[in-house]
Amino acid sequence: MRTTDLAELAAFDAVARHRSFRKASEERGVTASAISHAVANLEARIGIRLLNRTTRSVSLTDAGAMLLADLSPAFNSIGSALDALNQYRDTPFGKVRINAPNSIAPFVLGPIIGTLVERNPKLVLEVIATDRLVDIVQEGFDAGIRLGESLHEGMTAVRINRRLRFTVVGSPAYFARRPMPTTPDDLKQHVCIRNMFATGAHYPWWFNRDGSDVEFEPTGPIALHDHELMIEAALAGVALAYVWEDRARPYIASGRLVNCLEAWIAPENWLYIYYPTRKHISAGLRAVIDALRGRAGI
Repeated sequence: MRTTDLAELAAFDAVARHRSFRKASEERGVTASAISHAVANLEARIGIRLLNRTTRSVSLTDAGAMLLADLSPAFNSIGSALDALNQYRDTPFGKVRINAPNSIAPFVLGPIIGTLVERNPKLVLEVIATDRLVDIVQEGFDAGIRLGESLHEGMTAVRINRRLRFTVVGSPAYFARRPMPTTPDDLKQHVCIRNMFATGAHYPWWFNRDGSDVEFEPTGPIALHDHELMIEAALAGVALAYVWEDRARPYIASGRLVNCLEAWIAPENWLYIYYPTRKHISAGLRAVIDALRGRAGI
């Protein structure tokens, strides 16, 4: 097989997995035009249409679906063979793409990035932080980081972090006007930010006391999905916020925010790094996993 043939097949494989020329170009590190030409050349050479294209979508023809089913294992085998060469290198080589929630990525990945890159100078680490639930296979990620409750079937999950927890915070100016709550029921008398997922769905403030769960549904005038914005609103003294404790900790330490209901705050679920069960684990991904587990003391 010619090198050009393999490049065209790789371009098709990327487009077929992502259903997008733009995302395929980002994965392959070339322009979308180059990807489009490669796929068009492949179709012209074999005389079969593999993709249906419109201005808004890309879908597979029956022939394209059959080719993709055969190509995916082959490219996985090629990736495994190339990665096996890492045993002859001092450090892992290649790109690792990780997806993680924006609200917690700084606390989980931030502390390990410097050491990871320093110890593995030939490793290219790409992190996309978003609170949107992402299909890591469809969007071309090697792995994702999520709470255990967000994991899907068909994934291998490795615990990487001690459990995170939320806290309720408000500014001293806010508490100068209102009494500090001592139970979740007291929150009904307060202005509380409503927490949202990126989809727009709301989620309650969750508490636990003596093994019993208590949920509180805020009804305040502010609804946010970004924890940094929640912190800013709390700092402004307009409302109480329910945020990751690690994000609020510097403001609590400086006295700009005060946390409350500590006796009611329960630990959250464990964090995991996850990847498709059938996917080959590259030396680069293994280095990321080891760094995360080492940081957590696991």
